[in-house]
Amino acid sequence: MSLQHHDARQAHLAELSRFRGEFYSCLTARSDALFELTDAVLCGDGPVRSLAELSLVGEHRRGHGGIYAALAEGRVDAERMRQALTSVPLLRAVDGRLVLAVDVTCWLRPDAHTSPQRILCHTYGRGKDQHIPVPGWPYSIVCALEPGRSSWTAPLDARRLAPVDDTATVTARQLRDLVERLITAGQWQTGDPDVLVIADAGYDAPRLAHLLRDLPVQVLARMRSDRVLRRPAPPREPHTRGRPPRHGGEFVFGHPDTWGTPDTETVTDTRLYGTALARSWDRLHPKLTHSSSWAAADGILPIFEGTVIRLDIAHLPSGATPKRVWLWWSGTDATAADTDRLWQAYLRRFDIEHTFRLFKQTLGWTCPKIRTPEAADRWTWLILAAYTQLRLARPLAADRRRPWERPVPADRLTPARVRRDFRHIRPTAACPARAPKPSRPGPGRPPGRKNTRPTPRHDVHTPRKTGTTTSRNKKSTTPRPRRTDQRTSQQPGR
Repeated sequence: MSLQHHDARQAHLAELSRFRGEFYSCLTARSDALFELTDAVLCGDGPVRSLAELSLVGEHRRGHGGIYAALAEGRVDAERMRQALTSVPLLRAVDGRLVLAVDVTCWLRPDAHTSPQRILCHTYGRGKDQHIPVPGWPYSIVCALEPGRSSWTAPLDARRLAPVDDTATVTARQLRDLVERLITAGQWQTGDPDVLVIADAGYDAPRLAHLLRDLPVQVLARMRSDRVLRRPAPPREPHTRGRPPRHGGEFVFGHPDTWGTPDTETVTDTRLYGTALARSWDRLHPKLTHSSSWAAADGILPIFEGTVIRLDIAHLPSGATPKRVWLWWSGTDATAADTDRLWQAYLRRFDIEHTFRLFKQTLGWTCPKIRTPEAADRWTWLILAAYTQLRLARPLAADRRRPWERPVPADRLTPARVRRDFRHIRPTAACPARAPKPSRPGPGRPPGRKNTRPTPRHDVHTPRKTGTTTSRNKKSTTPRPRRTDQRTSQQPGR
């Protein structure tokens, strides 16, 4: 091993040890049990199936009862944990820009009748375009994306949505706090490109851009294919009486005759999607009304001008029929290079799906049968800390592949393969957890005595909706709702 490679390895190991020490300081109650529980998640031989089985991992030196007691009675300093996650080095796009992806994933609990604050979560069924509402706890998670093809992301924040929460408002507050922490940690400095926030069609992109307008943030989100936007108001003719118009002609996504000539048009040959045709139209905005989320607004409603991008691809890797993609960017005067950069950045948003799949299928995020949402929040922070340690151990891991698996270069290891080698990396990193003290189990309930305090049962709440969906429908007989473009902020998700 060369001296330069040895120094780089020591630097990565020091960063991993620093984060492990900071993570331990975020655990303010039952810290040793929670820390070793995280190590058990990282050092397990296979996917996590239950909390009790984690007590059999050698790195966890406590009994299975201590695991449940730690999650029920432990404490995690969430604000300090968020600061620790933002202090970790983050990869940037080619132009040096931080790219954040936000989405909601659900911890489904259909049979947990004694668990409070459950919300009906929209999940995909087996049929085409079939959505099934299932009770669970939705979590809004923000991740920093890496450039290029990769299954790695950097989870930076997670917040559980309460039944009374408005998704757009909570997401805007979550992104605002995160950007402020990134600025405080030195991840963004004056003169750097604006942070790009990418969201799916479940978010109201113009409203999100309005709530974050005082921050160095640009919003890029997908729009439904039935949206109706407006062009800028035409110039006022001389000697014209009356109030000047605030909106121009309609731009209907479903009617090509309303599009006009695009401002930019690019053609790109891709490996997975064939020929990609991207066209953009500048300075388009939705027409807002004093209803739904804008019902409490006073005076004249603002106008949010942005750039609309339409992406058409030749084929999908799965062989399915490709659908057109409509994107809305909060910036204006986009060039051809900006158009290509934006739609390629949006495709990187799907990397967050790999992170969610790893959380649920490998790290066992949704496998525990936890009763209270507070314990679910603690377990969520442990999963985010475990994934961050995998990302920091990425340059240190060796490829411990199965005999039937193909070898992978060291710089292309997936999170699951890095987890296989974490048991060998852990002894070289800091481990602040202390050894358990000998103790005896409690007496429990006396034999023959029944439970006189049954656990209360809680109802399932419906998600809060704001806004009204608007589309151009030929069968509509009321023209006014058709021209209104304030749509519903539905439950985002995959």
